[in-house]
Amino acid sequence: MNVRRHLIPTALASALGIGALTACSSDSAASGNTEKFDVVASFYPMAFLAEQIGGDHANVTSLTEPGQEPHDLEVSTKQRAQLEEADAALYLKGLQPAVDEAVGQTGIKTKIDAAGLTTLEDHGNTEHSHEGEEGHAEEEGHAEEEGHAEEEEHARDPHVWLDPVKYAEVAEGVGKAFEKADPDHAADYKKNTAALVKKLNDLNADFENGLKDTKTKVFFTNHAAFGYLAERYGLTQEAISGLDPESEPSAARIRELQQEAKADGVTTVFYETLVSDKTAKTLARDAKLKTDVLDPLEGITDKSRGDDYFQVMEANLKALRTALGAK
Repeated sequence: MNVRRHLIPTALASALGIGALTACSSDSAASGNTEKFDVVASFYPMAFLAEQIGGDHANVTSLTEPGQEPHDLEVSTKQRAQLEEADAALYLKGLQPAVDEAVGQTGIKTKIDAAGLTTLEDHGNTEHSHEGEEGHAEEEGHAEEEGHAEEEEHARDPHVWLDPVKYAEVAEGVGKAFEKADPDHAADYKKNTAALVKKLNDLNADFENGLKDTKTKVFFTNHAAFGYLAERYGLTQEAISGLDPESEPSAARIRELQQEAKADGVTTVFYETLVSDKTAKTLARDAKLKTDVLDPLEGITDKSRGDDYFQVMEANLKALRTALGAK
């Protein structure tokens, strides 16, 4: 729709063949500059919002490929060019540092940060192995500054899409941004946003009803992605790792979880489809617990229990009901 190349040197633009990036291109990374409202989304939950709200008027592409773990994404030169060609970038600041940097460096007019459309929260000390030690360095001058800086960097949980209520808040903000950026189709964006928010409200009701009466309120996860979901429905998430799914838990953390499983009647250790399940299955074996999938919905693959956000969230609800002993 709109073309912006002023941050890309002419020689680089020529080498990348940017002049040939048209709507008929078969390269998904070269999907900008079409007749539609071109949106580049950072990863699946953002792409899903853009597709649902944009409808027939939007051409949506994702920087994160299906099956790719989004936290560690590196933005390629081709993807940077794609961002320059787009009409809007939709991302969630704090989840993918490389995306934050790339979006910040582009001349794209409409930059939609989902983290600014709702309230991010601190869900406490999720990385039990060492964050607490750093937090207690407050007595020392320089150590206090470093501890505070690390707390500021890691405290806010970005996984808002796993709470249907917060995801609906983000959806409403995205809809308004689309209306402003592409006013010719504002009425359709408003209508599509309202329909999406209604479905998210219905999903919230399903979770409320499905999880209100359970034998236990504690569930174990591979990484701390479900803090908002747990808070919304009165549950307690205990994560093997922290917010980073690749971080390794300490031996003390594993022993702590084994003891807690007995104390709180935990039956199941949940793992994910996009990261290794080795630690989760080892904990389950040693503690004599079951295993199951609780999908953080960072991407849809052939292993996902559903084809889109709503189907996978319903599968998550079913898995939680079973693990928590819902009546």
